[in-house]
Amino acid sequence: MVLTRMRFYCFLLVGLVAGQTTAAAVDYTPALERLQSAVRHEVEQKDLPAFSIALVDDDHVVWSDGFGFQDAEQKTAASADTVYRVGSISKLFTDVAVMQLVEADKIDLDAPVQTYVPTFQPTNPFGETQTLRQMMSHRSGLVRESPVGNYFDPEEPSLADTVASLNRTSLVYAPSTRTKYSNAAVAVVGAALESRLDQSHPDYVRQSILEPLGMTSSSFVTGPEIESDLATGWMRTYDGRRFEASTFLLGTGPAGNLYSSVTDLSKFMVVLFANGKTDSAQILTAESLAEMTSPILDAKGNATGFGLGFHIDKLDGMKRVGHGGAVYGFSTQLEALPNRKLGVVAACSLDGTNGVVQRLTDYALRLMVAVQDDQPLPDYRKTTAIPPSRGKTLVGLYQDPDNTDRFAKINELDGNVWMQRGTFMHQLRADATNGVIIVDDEIGFGTEVELVDQQHLRIGETVYQRQSDQPPAPATDSWRGLIGEYGWDHNTLYILEENGQLYALIEWFYYYPLTPINENEFAFPDYGLYHGEGLKFERGGDGVATEVVAAEVCFPRREIGTKDGETFKITPVKPIDQLRDGALAASPPNETGDFYPTDLAEVVGLDSSIHLDIRYATTNNFTGAVFYKQPKAFMQRDAAKAVAQANGKLSEHDLGLLIHDAYRPWHVTKMFWDATPGEFKDFVANPANGSRHNRGCAVDITLYDLNSGEPIQMVAGYDEFSARSFPLYPGGTSQQRWYRDHLRRTMESVGFTVYEFEWWHFDYQDWKKYRIGNATFEELLGEASQ
Repeated sequence: MVLTRMRFYCFLLVGLVAGQTTAAAVDYTPALERLQSAVRHEVEQKDLPAFSIALVDDDHVVWSDGFGFQDAEQKTAASADTVYRVGSISKLFTDVAVMQLVEADKIDLDAPVQTYVPTFQPTNPFGETQTLRQMMSHRSGLVRESPVGNYFDPEEPSLADTVASLNRTSLVYAPSTRTKYSNAAVAVVGAALESRLDQSHPDYVRQSILEPLGMTSSSFVTGPEIESDLATGWMRTYDGRRFEASTFLLGTGPAGNLYSSVTDLSKFMVVLFANGKTDSAQILTAESLAEMTSPILDAKGNATGFGLGFHIDKLDGMKRVGHGGAVYGFSTQLEALPNRKLGVVAACSLDGTNGVVQRLTDYALRLMVAVQDDQPLPDYRKTTAIPPSRGKTLVGLYQDPDNTDRFAKINELDGNVWMQRGTFMHQLRADATNGVIIVDDEIGFGTEVELVDQQHLRIGETVYQRQSDQPPAPATDSWRGLIGEYGWDHNTLYILEENGQLYALIEWFYYYPLTPINENEFAFPDYGLYHGEGLKFERGGDGVATEVVAAEVCFPRREIGTKDGETFKITPVKPIDQLRDGALAASPPNETGDFYPTDLAEVVGLDSSIHLDIRYATTNNFTGAVFYKQPKAFMQRDAAKAVAQANGKLSEHDLGLLIHDAYRPWHVTKMFWDATPGEFKDFVANPANGSRHNRGCAVDITLYDLNSGEPIQMVAGYDEFSARSFPLYPGGTSQQRWYRDHLRRTMESVGFTVYEFEWWHFDYQDWKKYRIGNATFEELLGEASQ
């Protein structure tokens, strides 16, 4: 990693000694070296595209820098001046702007909101009026998101339309009775601000805050000055996908539309430490800042965790104020220790990474405190991958015997180990120093996990008991019409079944168990992003839901993949018969090197209980055309023996293997490629490289029930060109996922690995050591008969 900007300063610590002001030099150099090492570790281990960070001591930037690349092409190194979408840090600027009008006697925080937005009339069954103070501290009782202009809405409606849509909602809680984080509430705050101005919220914030602070790379709207240094935001999913983030502006703009850099946000922090003063202006009075950074108290006198805009808590006993930001493709943290006048701003261009960004921010603050106090510098706990053999021993389903509703599920793939427990699915890694297994991923860190014995797993302080490795019961019939995907490509809502309960997986990372109210209505749990709110499904005549209104947002059902038992179909670019002659006349790529001799054997000749459903010998495949003249499955002999071995293991669970395809002549791979539209080419092999099927070491395979002879229903059908085909796709039912995972683990145990895009495709360990083949089945059978 090349550092694009590094600034070391010696600063003055000012203290009183016998009434005299004394100064002592502070050298942060050793602390910065440790911080840089920690940042490099996280950027590399978690593949963070761009990461920028700045450290502030009172009125100076101690150090700022960028890591990684801000553009998708990886040509421009990230720097402290890289611009990020900073999400909910926007709320601080909106609330400062409101406080400026409070100081000018233009706004009263405790007046009814309708004083400023008369048309704001959500249903309020509690009688108590709502105020701006409640909205700025998330105590208004309003829903989290507005029906229009919400976090999911790509239409970029106006602030007025966004606020107007809230009249279709009801208050979730009585005002001032409970903290409920609400983007919608801060949108109303922005509308109240505009009602007292002759300009828009973005223009006022720019004129009254950003320009006086010299925040020239910051804005609530996009423009050339923003876009020239704007990082590409990236989304990520639990099933392993990454894709460029959407760039639409939120209708709740005052709550989340700010663009900025860590350089600019450092200037904001310097002004906070200076009690609102710049060199030439007073942005806000010290009294107003003190009010904003003092926690709101509940009815019992307990701190709620928020002031006006600012989140307030403690770091190692020291008061900490700030805010995090999470918006499409970006994660940001702004944190300050006001009594120390120390602060850190950090930003990352990968979605759902606030955990690691927060951890690095906290580490930077602790390093600076240690330097100031002349204490030993804290270490940064680093991790490494869990050895595969150790990771596989953890795999299984575990239950808390003291709370049978609490489960933990551990899965492993390609040396990576994940634990699904509670709200999140976390990655597990091993402490690089002592080997202790801990949670360490983009979301969280530190919870220890220990396999006490083969039947017990300790997670933190709780010991879970391993459950038998048997297929779960089928999902409730009434839920089958609800399970599926809803919403949009940029933000998909999954409704799935897990451990006999219906779940919502929302905003990509949050698992929430749903409590049924009736057949079509469910409640979110009493925690998390959407507590106090619910979901209502609308079903069609066939009982399948066409949409769900979840927390006031309407999510239409996504038509993804195929219905159970159906075959996914594409419209070939050209008819298959027109491609056949050209493919047969073409030649496979030339290969040089040493290869094993080809020794293709019929798989069923080694185990007749293996069933065949060779789709490409029929029209029941993704193209609707016939490719093979007869239904046969050939593989290199060692690979075929391994398949037979896997079939023997599966019989212990009354399961058998059903093969859809094995050895595939190269000319058929070429026909697939030439027939497939560009958006689906991830699911077919490029003939220029050849296919693993061409080498006789790949098999497309599923399970059948030994007793009934019927195929097992998986999450996605064979050759389905959708994300449901991914080996870690989170949707569907627990029974479908169990069968999918059981098949994979069984195949892995005999030397196969699963293809990253297809749960049914397995490659034998020696596939690279065989040549690409192009012989037809008839030629192979002819050779066998000689």
